[in-house]
Amino acid sequence: MDIPINAEVHCSDGQAGTLRCVIINPITKKVTDVAVREKHFPHLEVLVPLKLISQTTPERVQLSCTRAELRNREPFTEVQFIPGSDSYHDFDYEFGQYHLWPYVEPDESEFPITVERIPYNELGFHKGAGVRDKDNHRLGTVDEFLIDPGNGHITHLVLREGFLWGQKDVTIPVSDIREIDDDVVYLTLDKHDVEKLPGIPVRRGHK
Repeated sequence: MDIPINAEVHCSDGQAGTLRCVIINPITKKVTDVAVREKHFPHLEVLVPLKLISQTTPERVQLSCTRAELRNREPFTEVQFIPGSDSYHDFDYEFGQYHLWPYVEPDESEFPITVERIPYNELGFHKGAGVRDKDNHRLGTVDEFLIDPGNGHITHLVLREGFLWGQKDVTIPVSDIREIDDDVVYLTLDKHDVEKLPGIPVRRGHK
């Protein structure tokens, strides 16, 4: 099963939005949820469990729920307000509270920021998430994850837009993934090893 980042998302009663983020447990290398941004205003982003994905292609993700049911899912983003600051101080975020650094009293102004509600001990992958080799060289970006639909475990990573290969994808087995960090996948291979992997033509344009 493909889990393509930025693909169209359809519900049982029509197009619903776009898949904006893939949520992964970095220890088990299992996809647990995806975040969907609704097509229509106010463009809410909601968290969708993997079990609601009934079918996928490199272009499209089909959900088994209706658009109304999708809108009632748990929000993926929320707006938080943090105190304002002058130009001499930076913000430090710790334990769910915002503090000015160094320790000074905030003024009366506040401004909003949007925060992603990624489940504890899991990571979110967005379009453009990086792929690096064992020597920490950037190879390209994550185009999609291939998973076992029976258990949600990642079987392959599809690498896109590496400067080594031009316009083609490279499929990398999960056994060659050393570590998954926030928006970065690290491989056990070097760039020469990756060059030798079979490539497939790019199947869709940039989004």
